[in-house]
Amino acid sequence: MAKPDVVILGAGAAGLLCAIEAGRRGRRVLVLEKGNHPGAKIRISGGGRCNFTNLYCLPDNFLSENPHFCRSALARFTPQDFIDLVDAAGIEWHEKTLGQLFCTERGGAALIVDLLLEACQQTGHVEIRCNAEVHDVRKAGENFEVLMPDQTMLSRSVVIATGGPSIPRMGASGFGYEIARRFDLPLVPPEPALVPLTLSPQLLKRTAVLAGISLPVLATAGETQFREAMLFTHRGLSGPAILQISSYWSAGQSIDINLLPEHDLAADLMDARHNAPKKQILSLLETKLPARLATWIAEESKCDGTLANLSAAEATRVGERVHHWSFQPAGSEGFRTAEVTRGGVSTHALSSKTMACRDIPGLYFIGEVVDVTGHLGGFNFQWAWSSGHAAGQVV
Repeated sequence: MAKPDVVILGAGAAGLLCAIEAGRRGRRVLVLEKGNHPGAKIRISGGGRCNFTNLYCLPDNFLSENPHFCRSALARFTPQDFIDLVDAAGIEWHEKTLGQLFCTERGGAALIVDLLLEACQQTGHVEIRCNAEVHDVRKAGENFEVLMPDQTMLSRSVVIATGGPSIPRMGASGFGYEIARRFDLPLVPPEPALVPLTLSPQLLKRTAVLAGISLPVLATAGETQFREAMLFTHRGLSGPAILQISSYWSAGQSIDINLLPEHDLAADLMDARHNAPKKQILSLLETKLPARLATWIAEESKCDGTLANLSAAEATRVGERVHHWSFQPAGSEGFRTAEVTRGGVSTHALSSKTMACRDIPGLYFIGEVVDVTGHLGGFNFQWAWSSGHAAGQVV
């Protein structure tokens, strides 16, 4: 392609959807992907089944310094719009929980990539080049120069769809932020999001016996709460509840975990004390919690023996330990295991309708590189589709 109309950096979810929409409009599109294959992150998502969207996708499911920015794009390309593409390709899917849609068969993530690549090919106007290293992007009059090791591409429009630095083993990097800085665009400091949290050595020593235990909890950071499963690990805490709350947690902040959100344990203990006074405290705890966790709670609360010997104050102390386990994480596992990146190119520099830079005509940022971060459960894919669609309509 001698002189494309549009150069898209990144052949991920956002970049490919943008290419499809621009190609359908007859625009000559060149997609430059530095990896060996397009859609690398898509292929590993959802354990190979790809949680490609969420039925209940709302602006409230996204974090941003401007919480209203995502509304326009999400309204114009909805979960149903992508479901229609999946259905047309004959890909079977199912709803797992909480509106999360997955491909039915293992390896279905590759089918989503195939769907996108086939749609690009059908336009007749999209070329995808892999192993394409880009060193810089510069403005040159009415054009942009995309500098590569062996050539410089000229284009009227450039779309940055390079994602964030999460999961670097998949080739992720902060290159999109470098381009933003070169054009003096503001950035919200990037941080790992949807990431396991680590515990201090002292606390980790106490919780080591709990590694491998999973249970439903209510996790709270500030005014934000998530009621999902939590997993104790050898490094700290993981599971959906922790991944979700990690996006709202900042260093130095405490997290509160309710290990038994459906019960009032203190009241249950006092009722059992009246009805079954000879029963062991630990035995009752084991009816509510996994055995190892029940033993840990009893030891942490310094309560043992029979219910008959349990005072109201002791029951309250055990209940507090279970319903309000408050601690300060040592940190997170970082970008190495983070599913996405929080922060990125400030939305104040972009049009919410087109994803174009307000002060640099022809330059666009879409997907994860933008300061819009979704909850766990298909929301980040939907943002990729919606933001890619928004830019693809106008580039």
